[in-house]
Amino acid sequence: MTAPVLLSLGHGYSAAALGRRLLARGWRVIGTGRSAESLARIRAAGAEAVPWPGTPLGPLLAQATHLLTSIAPDEEGDPVLRAEGEAVAQAAPHLAWAGYLSTTGVYGDRGGGWVDEESELRPATARGRARVAAEAAWAAIPGLPLHIFRLAGIYGPGRGPFEKVRRGTARRIVKPGQVFSRIHVEDIAQALEASIARPRPGAIYNLCDDDPAPPEAVIAHAAHLLGLPPPPEEDFETAAMTPMARSFYAESKRVSNARMKAELGVRLLYPGYREGLAALLAAERGAEATAAPGGDGKSPPTAHGQG
Repeated sequence: MTAPVLLSLGHGYSAAALGRRLLARGWRVIGTGRSAESLARIRAAGAEAVPWPGTPLGPLLAQATHLLTSIAPDEEGDPVLRAEGEAVAQAAPHLAWAGYLSTTGVYGDRGGGWVDEESELRPATARGRARVAAEAAWAAIPGLPLHIFRLAGIYGPGRGPFEKVRRGTARRIVKPGQVFSRIHVEDIAQALEASIARPRPGAIYNLCDDDPAPPEAVIAHAAHLLGLPPPPEEDFETAAMTPMARSFYAESKRVSNARMKAELGVRLLYPGYREGLAALLAAERGAEATAAPGGDGKSPPTAHGQG
């Protein structure tokens, strides 16, 4: 039997986590990237790297058994469908599974209330509205075995708050009642892998953990884990922020992951930010201990390795 082939369009942070799992199982993974740096990262992980835009997708789609797209829409719509919609439509009936990585921003602001996959889509930002349109465009492709994954705020190795806390650049912006849902990148990867094993074309899944929380609580906990004082609280109404940063506070909601657990059988590796941050810090300190002069991961940790 030939190995299954994942074509991953926009093979970035979340897709790469899935790619590592599939490569370990003997899959062939083809990832697209825009820059020389991103293409080098894809190759270093053991996947095949293809520049896109710039490479016709038809021949790649013809080789693929599975398709994942992580490329965000722009002002004119979905870039993949705009450039390669016909090629995707031609390949659709031959794919075993297709996934589109969207965002929980499609639900808009709920004043801290709960949403699930049946909740009305009422995005509060231009980014959210573009995602709603992109979801619909992908869902309209005849014969495509599409699964939509609405991701909460993503964190993981290299995307935690610790460096900002250490540098003193982390901020605790307080907006009363504000809560966000989050998910560790490895929990995204395991949910996607579970969906590939249990395909249900047309399904929509929220990918998030069990613990929606105010953003300032996450920063405070990161500081606590580092043994550092938390940054001072700043009132949202008077805090100096860029329009982009302020826009992230336009929505407050708690996102349900019940369908992900029930249909895909996912048991979260990191049910909340406390578990996730503790694991990130332990991994950082383990890497520091191994990298220290004379460190081999077996000797007693040095003072530097203990952080």
